[in-house]
Amino acid sequence: MRNTKLFMILMSLLPWLSVPLLNAKTFKRFLPSVLFMCLYVASEGYLAQKKKWWWFPLSVKPNVVGELPLIFGPFFVGSFWILKYTYGKFNLYLLINIVIDSIFTYFTLNFFKKIGYVSLVRLTKFQLSLLFLVKSVLMYGFQVMYEKYFYQDTYEN
Repeated sequence: MRNTKLFMILMSLLPWLSVPLLNAKTFKRFLPSVLFMCLYVASEGYLAQKKKWWWFPLSVKPNVVGELPLIFGPFFVGSFWILKYTYGKFNLYLLINIVIDSIFTYFTLNFFKKIGYVSLVRLTKFQLSLLFLVKSVLMYGFQVMYEKYFYQDTYEN
């Protein structure tokens, strides 16, 4: 268990080492979409806990979902990088998300289960993949709407 908690801490912090490599304009441009999705995924985690879709035996603190290290670590930072390089190219965005989500679902999840971090309960891997796909499209759609109605800066991809 001690190594798993250390792993959770490293998983949360290590992705942040790449954030300085993003320029401020990219960070500002995509922050609303990334925050929206992080809040959505955290809310989904509470629902998933109640519906027993998956189970995190460890929690960060009591009443805090165990997936927060995933959400505010690799998911948060990774979303910036994916949007930075694929926004405006929906097919590429979708392909990259499907590949990354599939690697997570079919390989990384097995590792997480082995170390006692998470396991699926009432959700199959295929259903989890579909859930990831829906969230990917939702984040992209949110970014499109945000740029259409709120983001006034001009930029180049």
